[in-house]
Amino acid sequence: FLLSLKPENNTKGKLQKQICQVVLDHFEKQYTAELGDTWASVRDVLTYPLCWQYAVLLNKFNQSTELENALHMKGYRPAFQGPLPYFPASLKCYIRKTPGRFPAQKHQAGKLKEYYLLNAASLLPVLALEVKDGEDILDLCAAPGGKAVAILQCAYPGQFHCNEYDELRSRWLKQTIESFIPTPLINLITVSKLDGRQMGDLKPELFDKVLVDAPCSNDRSWLFSSDIQQATLRLIQRRELSSLQFQLLRSAIKVLRPGGSLVYSTCTLSKAENSDVIKLILNSCSNVMPVDISEMAKAVSQEFTFLSGTQQHELLVLPEKGRAWGPMYIAKLKKM
Repeated sequence: FLLSLKPENNTKGKLQKQICQVVLDHFEKQYTAELGDTWASVRDVLTYPLCWQYAVLLNKFNQSTELENALHMKGYRPAFQGPLPYFPASLKCYIRKTPGRFPAQKHQAGKLKEYYLLNAASLLPVLALEVKDGEDILDLCAAPGGKAVAILQCAYPGQFHCNEYDELRSRWLKQTIESFIPTPLINLITVSKLDGRQMGDLKPELFDKVLVDAPCSNDRSWLFSSDIQQATLRLIQRRELSSLQFQLLRSAIKVLRPGGSLVYSTCTLSKAENSDVIKLILNSCSNVMPVDISEMAKAVSQEFTFLSGTQQHELLVLPEKGRAWGPMYIAKLKKM
């Protein structure tokens, strides 16, 4: 592990990207209305990639003491140090206050990567899911695969089904799994390209836990859309996303066994795609109930800034300088 040969990437390349004014104007209007004064500080982080932070999730299937020593030397420390309701010892994630990205590892066939770089808030849906050994798990919208990798750091599922409808993203998902998971375990993972909205009818009551990390308007990347036409089209199609998310959740409820639970997550600040979708599900599906995740939020409040005034079954991570994680919305439901 020759870290000294690779300079740390401080995301300078990202500064070449121009902010897409069409998207920023749209966000300005919507999020000023939804977040009030909070939006100004969130916008400052989202529009300035040089202050973004990246967490390092270690791969338990290819452990390296050298790597942990290198991380310590560069000022990284273990994340999630509060008394969490669920935190397996096998899940190891490092973060640091200063911005910048640890060097990425390239995909090499037959060789497992030692770590995965991610937004630390991406681990919250996995922690909320509370996966235990032997449970049957569905990751309904699984690409690019970071949350699937994190789930496998936590426990050994009975069956683990990773689904991704989009062809290109599905290939990305397969490569991620090959990069992090050893062969005997890979054989227990099913990767499919089904329409998630149909999964409930195809596989009714087959799973104990479901993660719905739904397609959403990705606030971070949309702000740097290089193609104005594509950005404008995205903003028009954005109105349809909540309907898709609702249908995916309805499908996820069908695949759950009674007593099973699901976690819904997005990487957008948009109320229409977050709490409104969950409200609609709770109002229209009599067989699900909200699950309180406020204890988890309390335990990680040193690491993350949350929007105040949300319900106990949901949370929204707001990026701020020094804690530039999120946006990440998480809600937990249980099937009766």
